[in-house]
Amino acid sequence: MSEAVLAMVDVQAGYGGGLVLQGLDLQIDKGTITCIVGPNGAGKSTVFRVISGLIKPKSGTVTFLGKDITGQSPSAVLRAGVAQVPQNRALFPEMTVHENVLLGGYAIRRDRALLKQRMAMVEEMVPLVRERAKEHAGNLSGGQRRMVEIGRALMLNPSLVLMDEPSLGLDPKSVAKVALLIREMAASGRTVLMVEQNVRLGMNLATHGVVMEQGKVRLTGDAAGIADNPEVATMYLGKARED
Repeated sequence: MSEAVLAMVDVQAGYGGGLVLQGLDLQIDKGTITCIVGPNGAGKSTVFRVISGLIKPKSGTVTFLGKDITGQSPSAVLRAGVAQVPQNRALFPEMTVHENVLLGGYAIRRDRALLKQRMAMVEEMVPLVRERAKEHAGNLSGGQRRMVEIGRALMLNPSLVLMDEPSLGLDPKSVAKVALLIREMAASGRTVLMVEQNVRLGMNLATHGVVMEQGKVRLTGDAAGIADNPEVATMYLGKARED
């Protein structure tokens, strides 16, 4: 049987008095690349906010590596092994690439040996971090910045990496490099959960797919099967539906 890294059971969450997630059930297995798709307002970003501790659910449970992390603070979730690469550009442009990546290891800053070890690991996975170490992050292209953002997220050696729109604003060559790095993360034993508006790209990259609608999971399964589903193909891939 597959080992669940993350499980969300009957989660209800939202903003103010309104609920965005309405009894969401989701399981993410170890070593998988799972892509969540759905129309605007389906609750995709809210799923990430609940997992990362930015929103406390009104009900339901979130379990990570067998431990209940429901409603824990973002720092506690990060220490538990969940890192996020945000949708918006999140580097400090006047700081060097090396300095930006080091910020990802803030929680282990007192352990110099471990910090050095993690930086070496990141430089091996993301050579750009070593090659452009002394350059200001503001001088990098969009694709290069995304690679550095991923490198920074890897500094705490997370078990689960959340990626919000990893292809957003990138040219095809940069998208290919990011996709390769995502596959390398999964091959190294990490689990990747991403939200991607480019459904064709997301499902080609992912091993598993999740379709959300109105705050619930409507369809889940292997990515190829999700992409071949006639309803999904019609809605997101522009294919004519066959009766």
